[in-house]
Amino acid sequence: MAVTAAERVRKRQMNALGKGLLFALPWLLGFLAFTAYPMAASLYYSLTRYDVLRPPRFIGLENYSFMLFSDNLFRLVLSNTVWFVAVGVPAGLVIAFLLANLLNNDLKLRPLFRTLFYLPAILPAVASAEVWRWVYNPRYGLINSLLKAWGLATIPWLSSPALAKPSLVIIHCWAQGTAIVIFLAALQDVPRTLYDAAVVDGANAWNRFWHVTVPMCTPSILFVSITGLIGMFQYFTLGWLLTQGAPNNATEFYSMYLYRNAFLYFKMGYASALAWGLFVVIVTFTVVMMRSSARWVYYGGEAV
Repeated sequence: MAVTAAERVRKRQMNALGKGLLFALPWLLGFLAFTAYPMAASLYYSLTRYDVLRPPRFIGLENYSFMLFSDNLFRLVLSNTVWFVAVGVPAGLVIAFLLANLLNNDLKLRPLFRTLFYLPAILPAVASAEVWRWVYNPRYGLINSLLKAWGLATIPWLSSPALAKPSLVIIHCWAQGTAIVIFLAALQDVPRTLYDAAVVDGANAWNRFWHVTVPMCTPSILFVSITGLIGMFQYFTLGWLLTQGAPNNATEFYSMYLYRNAFLYFKMGYASALAWGLFVVIVTFTVVMMRSSARWVYYGGEAV
């Protein structure tokens, strides 16, 4: 029986699909083994009482109920994390955008300055933590030594409950090299003709910045905002290295609390519930930002 043209096309498509799946098989196996299975397992463990040493015991939604209604420390941890996100993300974004605008100008030694501003983003976290531990040291740190030399009172940066979180926000703003690079790329794509037209219309520097530069960079601002929000909700390394939640749980953030329950207290079931709670919070905030972006994000001068 003769093979029709449609059957030959279908056969070629099936062969192409098989070859594509074969090439993608290593990634698919890795995804199933290291992403899909751990997520499914953690969802199951979140419904159990599990301490690693004994088999998990199913308890339903008890972990979630305890987390939401009975765990007073969880409320403090969530409050610390929301404060840190609400302050740190906008502060880091504004500083990165302003520095990118500065580095986009024709400055002397511009390549050197761009390198210096990007360097903190690639420094090892342990090295950064040790540097800032010295900078913030209350007795012989860089800042307090200068204050004492000028006859001023020293500042208990990381040992004060009121100053510990702002001190970590300062470090976050210092390490904005990646966001600066993203904003630099966005700034270089702004058409020069828009600035020329604004000058002809009599716009001053501030008007050009606010009505031309910012709107044309809103896609990058949205991207940096979302990635920054996700990263800040999962903030762990520098905070753990510098404070470990001290003083008086003032810097006990969500990821630190999750880590303690999982690997110090061996409450794997409760830690899994905390992880899924964090997942829901991050997804919710991300969806809200994406939905609201239609009101202020512009692509090619048109609102999305």
